[in-house]
Amino acid sequence: MPLLHKIAGVVVVCAVILGLTLPGHRRDREQSAQRAGAAVKAPADAYAAKATGRPVPGASGAAGSPSPSVTPTAPIPAAAPGAAAVKANELGQIPVLMYHRIVPKPEMSLDRSTKELYDELTRLAKGGYAPVTAAEFVNGVFNVPAGKHPVVLTFDDSTPGHFALDPAGNPKPDTAVAVILRVAQENPGFRPTATFYLNKELFGMDDAQAPAGLNWLRRHGFELGNHTVSHPSLAGMPEKRVQDEIGGMEDRIVRLTGAHMTTFAYPFGAVPKKKAWAEKENGRYAFQGIFLAGWRPSISPFDEDFDRWNIDRVRSEGKIKENDCTRYCSTAWLEYLDKNPDERYTSDGDPNTVTFPRTAEDRLAKGFRGRARAY
Repeated sequence: MPLLHKIAGVVVVCAVILGLTLPGHRRDREQSAQRAGAAVKAPADAYAAKATGRPVPGASGAAGSPSPSVTPTAPIPAAAPGAAAVKANELGQIPVLMYHRIVPKPEMSLDRSTKELYDELTRLAKGGYAPVTAAEFVNGVFNVPAGKHPVVLTFDDSTPGHFALDPAGNPKPDTAVAVILRVAQENPGFRPTATFYLNKELFGMDDAQAPAGLNWLRRHGFELGNHTVSHPSLAGMPEKRVQDEIGGMEDRIVRLTGAHMTTFAYPFGAVPKKKAWAEKENGRYAFQGIFLAGWRPSISPFDEDFDRWNIDRVRSEGKIKENDCTRYCSTAWLEYLDKNPDERYTSDGDPNTVTFPRTAEDRLAKGFRGRARAY
């Protein structure tokens, strides 16, 4: 097995166990927990701040919101009857699921089998989840049917099990892309999309194959993101090395596809000394959102505490004892959100409005007040 994936498994697992996003960028959890009236805990009690209607928030940071179109003191208009009927809550939590290798038979803790991926995606489809891309999520621009719940599917490291084309130009069976397409076909309304965070391996394709493969993904509604050239830990790296890792991958992707990437995911969830080094470099890259290797769902991009530079993700895994997945991995969190639907993002069906219970009004980012509707 490549040393890269062994190292990735060890570091990400440690991050999950410790409940960190690595030193220096813990999103002010102690302060946030104090604000919310509870410490960060497991799904069953992680949001002891339920009385305030919000999860334990991260560092404050508006999502680059548009300017308000009404004065902050103006009453928020009433929600449409249909939105109230489905109990829309667009300030609820959104699971951003994090996958690594997809293989026939898992060999390490971060691996998921093709069957496990199929089963989890089918569960999402049956449970009313609607996939959106990372870029759509970051910018709060997504069109999810009323009563449905957005979910972001992210795949790190661009390994061959994620995507490959057969001689006829179709996705090879048992790759992640093929599984996503199969689940979408079996469940009408389940949008076949995901975001793939790329390293230099590019699904095992060389530079002669890569343009066709990468552009196939983009044409068919999948998103590409930056994950550095060689998947190093950026923590402790000097500025130039950080920018060379990120910029070098961006240069290659642009050369192969003609497009810049909108989002970035930290290898191992490791944040550099100055996060601004990862956010942009003049003329080379300028991301609109950055994802961590996390252990809890993200808060809504419309929430005042949403921080587009430190977005939580949830590792895909069953409720196994290893690495505290009985509480912090995808199966546990999806069960928690099923049991606590008032804490989950539920769409009002209108991409031009942000609907929520009136009791949650204090959580709305000011820039979205002009789109707000309450019931």
